[in-house]
Amino acid sequence: METAAQLGRVLAARGIGVVYGGGHVGLMGAVADGALAAGGEVIGVIPQALFDKEIAHRGLTDLRVVGSMHERKALMADLSGGFIAMPGGYGTLDEFCEVLTWSQLGIQQKPCAILNVDGFFDSFLSQLDRAVKEGFLSPLHRDYILMDEDAERLLTAMSSFKMRIYDKWAR
Repeated sequence: METAAQLGRVLAARGIGVVYGGGHVGLMGAVADGALAAGGEVIGVIPQALFDKEIAHRGLTDLRVVGSMHERKALMADLSGGFIAMPGGYGTLDEFCEVLTWSQLGIQQKPCAILNVDGFFDSFLSQLDRAVKEGFLSPLHRDYILMDEDAERLLTAMSSFKMRIYDKWAR
């Protein structure tokens, strides 16, 4: 939780706003709280069903309520300049893999990064390395993922990221 709050503070100190799922719980709630405490801007995007369950963070700069999870992901992607995954479950992996897929397909060219707290994503990254080795993923697309254990270094890497595009269908 402290690492998440620290990420929020670092983002705010760099003048980078936070766009996230709009909840007051979990690591992303801690990121939001850290950013807000440091004077940062935080936009939450939450589906009506979760809003109705009173999961929404009520102290955000802007809270947008949408009709579905699909709308939520699309709006968060539109509002974001990059993506950072922190330890999480299915939702984290779903959202992160979706923006990676959009990168691979050339739909978006924003940096995709992992804040690898306590090596949480080590086995995930190893699985991707295996996918490269076995020919399921190109090394170029594997390199779309930026990773660090330190929020400051990760944001520095994200700020200088330039996506190399490979379109095997353009030959």
